[in-house]
Amino acid sequence: MHSTQQESIPGYSFKTPAVATAPISMEDLQLLKQTVLFTEEDEKYLRQAGEVLADQTSDILDVWYNFVGSHEHLLYYFTSVNGQRHPNTEYLAAVRKRFEQWILDTCNRPYDQDWLNYQFEIGLRHHRTKKNQTDQVQSVPIINFRYLVAFIYPMTATIKPFLAKKGHSPDEVDKMFQAWFKSVVLQVSLWCYPYVKDGDF
Repeated sequence: MHSTQQESIPGYSFKTPAVATAPISMEDLQLLKQTVLFTEEDEKYLRQAGEVLADQTSDILDVWYNFVGSHEHLLYYFTSVNGQRHPNTEYLAAVRKRFEQWILDTCNRPYDQDWLNYQFEIGLRHHRTKKNQTDQVQSVPIINFRYLVAFIYPMTATIKPFLAKKGHSPDEVDKMFQAWFKSVVLQVSLWCYPYVKDGDF
């Protein structure tokens, strides 16, 4: 799988020395993939999804950001900590660019050691370990674990209409959708690592 890496995105550090080696083995990743029934066929349909979604990433983020923006308890994680509790629009904009690239990476990158390392990095950036550091903002210190898991559904349910916009058959759309669903579950599972007590992941 291939990906168009947009090195101009601030804070996007895929395959750079700034990203630590994941404390999760490739063997563990393979077992997780087996657990979510992720197969070579899913890789094929994710690549197809990448072609379908490539020119729709901004529209997808409009949907996701409207969802977050319409729920105060989710928008809270982008607020400042100076007592004013208003969303930091620059922070939201910076995250949005990386979120768009994440869509492309989800579909197009090989799930190899570099990809695994970056999943660990993404998890750290949601956890108090590294939240706010990438964009040098003064925001709340952590995205609570429960919302990391709960966000799997909106990130999945909202993608299907976009997959259906390029004239593929219902069966192809469903296979792309299922591959996307499996990948999101797989990735969020990996992002949870910093939240889990040592030895329990």
